[in-house]
Amino acid sequence: MIFLYLILGLFVGVLSGIVGIGGGILIVPALVYIFHMSQHKAQGTSLGALLAPIGILAFWEYYKAGNADLKAALVIALGFITGGYFGGLWAQKLPDVVLQRIFGALLIIIGIKLLWGR
Repeated sequence: MIFLYLILGLFVGVLSGIVGIGGGILIVPALVYIFHMSQHKAQGTSLGALLAPIGILAFWEYYKAGNADLKAALVIALGFITGGYFGGLWAQKLPDVVLQRIFGALLIIIGIKLLWGR
């Protein structure tokens, strides 16, 4: 099982580094459907995996190439910390099925916007 988790991390890390996606978009569904975790456990596990390691080296490469705004990133991170706390708090009160529907709806909306919007 550990090897499969490592493969998942490698796959998601490569995609995140290439296109800048949040790893949770791939990790959460994989943990639910491949590893049979509950939505709550998958989201919590994803957050634990993504806290720092996923972005730091990819960010460094973007920053060295002049393709990252450090000030904007720090301000976004501040908001993310606060929002993440309250989102995590509120999510514990929702049933798995509600979390799955919210997650799925966001993926659909974002996907449609990326495919056809500007």
